[in-house]
Amino acid sequence: MDRLWPRGKRRESLALTDWYRDASPSLTLRRQYHEGEISNGVFAARYRGELRSAPENLLPLMRYARAGRLTLLSASRDLDASHLPVLKEALLAALHEEDMADSEPASSPCFARERPSDDPPGSSD
Repeated sequence: MDRLWPRGKRRESLALTDWYRDASPSLTLRRQYHEGEISNGVFAARYRGELRSAPENLLPLMRYARAGRLTLLSASRDLDASHLPVLKEALLAALHEEDMADSEPASSPCFARERPSDDPPGSSD
């Protein structure tokens, strides 16, 4: 889940169905972080903001996660200092939010009134 392919990994050696880059940090943000212009905390906060402003970028990853296995790759040697922890957190939060939305009814339930079987339709009680 990086804009750069991981060093030392041949694409053919991994059983990947897709290399989805749209949820990775913007080139500007990534450059600022790697050049030391911003701290890890600032990077994480800005990346969370990028993900919040484009939630549709998480949808393909959410589909893969729901379908089974989702593998997140990075070119970074230190995964804890990369964008992956922030992306993982955002994905888990989006999946949880989606689950919670699915548990609520879309509209209030409608109940039909039961009528005794011997009353003709339209007759009052």
